[in-house]
Amino acid sequence: VQLQASGGGLVQPGGSLRLSCAVSGVTLNNYAMAWFRQAPGKEREFVGARRWNGATTGFADSVKGRFTFSRDTAKNTMYLHMNSLKPEDSAVYYCAGRYGWSVAYYTPSTWVSWGQGTLVTVSS
Repeated sequence: VQLQASGGGLVQPGGSLRLSCAVSGVTLNNYAMAWFRQAPGKEREFVGARRWNGATTGFADSVKGRFTFSRDTAKNTMYLHMNSLKPEDSAVYYCAGRYGWSVAYYTPSTWVSWGQGTLVTVSS
């Protein structure tokens, strides 16, 4: 299993970014993916998670209403659309994946496979 995260960058407060997580080596029907982020000196925190088929989705309260998911089945890629970005959204963002769905989806240890991080900086 491989997950490849991309799309980070520098954006001004109030701006938008789209992060991508391309996955290979899995059967997507029963797969779920998530995004976590980690700022310097802080623990890795949950951002959002979704079953590939969209049946279940969850977001952290801090991003609810601002972040959304979409997917491209042909590219085996899940996208995290981040809008109305704030300086406190600055962090390294990691995508993660697993088969099935866990009720503890907001916990990093629940997720089996991880991609490399992509840096998001929100600053004027």
